[in-house]
Amino acid sequence: MSPLPQIDDFDALISHARHCSHYLSRLLDAEPDWLGVLRAQHRLPADALLIARWLKELPASDEAGLARALRLLRKRVMLHLILRDLGGLCDLNEVMQAMTALAEISAQRAQQCCMDSLTAQFGQPLGADSKTPQQMLVIGMGKLGGGELNVSSDIDLIFVYPEEGETDGARSLSNHEFFSRLGRRIIALINDLTADGYVFRVDMRLRPYGDSGPLVMSFAALEEYLVAQGREWERYAWIKARVISPPQDRHSAELEQLVQPFVFRKYLDFGAVDSMRKLHAQIRAEVVRRERQDNIKLGPGGIREIEFIAQVFQLIRGGRDAQLRERPTCRVLQLLGEKGELQTDIVQRLEQSYGFLRRLEHRLQYLDDQQTQMLPEDDERRAIIARAMGYADYAGLLDVLSPLRAFVNSRFEAVFGNKQEQADDDLWREGMTGETLATALAALGYTDARAQADTLLQLRASNRYRQLPESSRLRMDSLLPAFIRLCATEANRDDALRRALMLLDAIARRASYLAFLAEYPQALPRLIRILAASAWAGDYLAQHPMLLDEVLDTRELYVAPDWPALDAQLAAQLESLRGDTEREMDVLRQFQQAQTFHLLAMDLQGVLPLEKLSDHLSDLADLVLRHVLRLCWDKLRQKHREQPRFAIIAYGKLGGRELGYASDLDLVFLYDDEQTDAGQIYARLAQRINTILSSHTVAGRLYETDLRLRPNGDSGLLVSSLEAFAAYQRENAWVWEHQALTRARFCAGDAVVGARFEQIRTAILCLPRDMQRLRREVIEMRRKMHDGHPNHSALFDIKHDRGGMVDIEFMVQFLVLAHAPEYPQLTNNYGNLWLLQTASELGLIDAQSSKSVHAIYRELRRLQHQLRLNNQTPCRIDPGQVDTVAVTRLWQELLGE
Repeated sequence: MSPLPQIDDFDALISHARHCSHYLSRLLDAEPDWLGVLRAQHRLPADALLIARWLKELPASDEAGLARALRLLRKRVMLHLILRDLGGLCDLNEVMQAMTALAEISAQRAQQCCMDSLTAQFGQPLGADSKTPQQMLVIGMGKLGGGELNVSSDIDLIFVYPEEGETDGARSLSNHEFFSRLGRRIIALINDLTADGYVFRVDMRLRPYGDSGPLVMSFAALEEYLVAQGREWERYAWIKARVISPPQDRHSAELEQLVQPFVFRKYLDFGAVDSMRKLHAQIRAEVVRRERQDNIKLGPGGIREIEFIAQVFQLIRGGRDAQLRERPTCRVLQLLGEKGELQTDIVQRLEQSYGFLRRLEHRLQYLDDQQTQMLPEDDERRAIIARAMGYADYAGLLDVLSPLRAFVNSRFEAVFGNKQEQADDDLWREGMTGETLATALAALGYTDARAQADTLLQLRASNRYRQLPESSRLRMDSLLPAFIRLCATEANRDDALRRALMLLDAIARRASYLAFLAEYPQALPRLIRILAASAWAGDYLAQHPMLLDEVLDTRELYVAPDWPALDAQLAAQLESLRGDTEREMDVLRQFQQAQTFHLLAMDLQGVLPLEKLSDHLSDLADLVLRHVLRLCWDKLRQKHREQPRFAIIAYGKLGGRELGYASDLDLVFLYDDEQTDAGQIYARLAQRINTILSSHTVAGRLYETDLRLRPNGDSGLLVSSLEAFAAYQRENAWVWEHQALTRARFCAGDAVVGARFEQIRTAILCLPRDMQRLRREVIEMRRKMHDGHPNHSALFDIKHDRGGMVDIEFMVQFLVLAHAPEYPQLTNNYGNLWLLQTASELGLIDAQSSKSVHAIYRELRRLQHQLRLNNQTPCRIDPGQVDTVAVTRLWQELLGE
């Protein structure tokens, strides 16, 4: 499949081209003078500039003159391309781009010429509302829109205009009538067969309502059609749509904003797979009916199958990933490889296959300038095509073509093969009794078989199930038996099935998610394992079903996050949405949820220690805070500098890097800016940050926030200057606020402000303190917390009971506040475990006590984490499960209580 060798000798090149193209031979026989032109120019690359220059050399003073000039131009371009392509002087891209340029230039010149003529008759069309001049937009669809036009292709066009209205001439027409006339004249100028031939065959059937629809449409009418009546196959057709005339029209962006929500769904759209499968089945049936299996475009393993592979991923993911909205097929394939949607080696082979098939397509069309993709049946033409492709004979060509098409078809089937299975009659059959179903479930090992059977039968009888669209109901029918059998393989099969049914109930009315589960059955075992391992995971998936997609790719699911790379990806995605606040907020939420789910999957798989998990969750929150801060500052209207002198300070679990999946963020906002109204500006900034973090959108919420640790709590200012913060900490802060400060750290914003905060924090923590008073206040605060979380059960509350986590955290904070003046290294915010070990090394506590409490804290955190994964709150265990004597003993030694 390597490029053809160059033929440097011109006479040999002409001889070879005549042999491979009857069309070229006829043209040169009819116009022998063109041979000299080809000899002089055949080494010039064919591009838009060269084609435009050739058109300028042809007389075209009116529509008739332009019609002849464009037809002569096409012949010249075709001669030039055939010679260069068959001689190995250009690649496939040059051919496709040159034909695309010819179509664009033809449409632009035709539109301008016809527009001038009609405007002279009827005046300039004006918008009824805007009163501004109106232009008709010519949209190129299919290969023309993608810049991939073939040499004997027709061109698919759609005509639209921005506004209704009328022309301002003495003989006024409505804009619709004016542009209808304009469209008909453009078509005639390009499409009509004259003594000079034609420029392109024009196909208008992709317009709304097809042949029965109006030739032109306003933007409003187009939008109404797409919203109310647009069909699934039209989404596919509009992927490559592009305005080709007039060039750089100011309304092109407006049109794109109108069309894109129709083509690219806001969320992952796995229903596109089935829609495109059905479309392809119709095409395949037509191929079989007409006995066109040797059609290299529409037959098995043909060009269309490669295009479908690329475009189904665009339809599924293009709503969330704007980078996938590219038009050229090979560029989309490359992106799919870069994003891990397709394996790199498969992408390379698909690209090579596409190039080979397109070159073969062109050689089939070079033969007689016919729009054909059929392999020849007679030996003479087969020999010509083989030679044009660089093979000694047709058998040699087939030796490459046949396995190539088999590979393409295998990849198509891997994506589009119908994976849905019929429902298992033993487990999901209309009319089953509860007793029959319970017996079947019991045979699978379900303990609570009768209750499970009742739940399943209630589901089948429910309006919720019966009112589903037929396609969704069929998917449910195939999924439920699979879910039942997979859940039965889990140790806690009853819990797993309950969670699986809750998830199905949550997504039942979202056809795309049912489609995902039906299309990718290989993801089901992983999904069930996750549901079996954690009730919280099931709830999280039910709240954010788009995360089901994350279960699919095992290569990424269990890989530790690369935060710098993810940071760059998020920045690029947000930059592409700059100005669209709603989409930016959704992207932030989707990113945070996806990364949380990745960490959850690793956690449940047992490949991520709890301390490392907390580090990653804290890193994720820091990253999100940085982006939220930047977005909010960018959108702030009244600001006095390019970058804010502002810092976000993390307290609590985030500050101590012990964040959990559902932890809220304890935040304090500080600034260091002498501008007169800086306080007001940064207060607005802080309010925006808090709103973006904590407000609900359709994509959920980023984080719950708690701002009460700021100076003076709820009654204090939302933001503080560094100077005011330092003064408050020195003069007015309670001991418990200094306890909180032990776990505080700079996490986002201006690094200079952050460094100054760290200096203030260290200075405050190193202040000398009265030891007795410190003990009293720590004990009093601990008592208040204990009283605020009464435990009347016989179980041990992991966090709040005596000997629990809060006791350990308070002892660590006491050690820091009591001894930091002498040992400033205690101010390092490296976590409770590090501080316990450091206190032991400094001789502040007994080494054995430190070791025991260290182990108890880790075990309590582990147990708390496991209980929360299964929605067990408050987190309480059997008192004998963990021996906390070492904690109470150390508390007595340090605080004397």
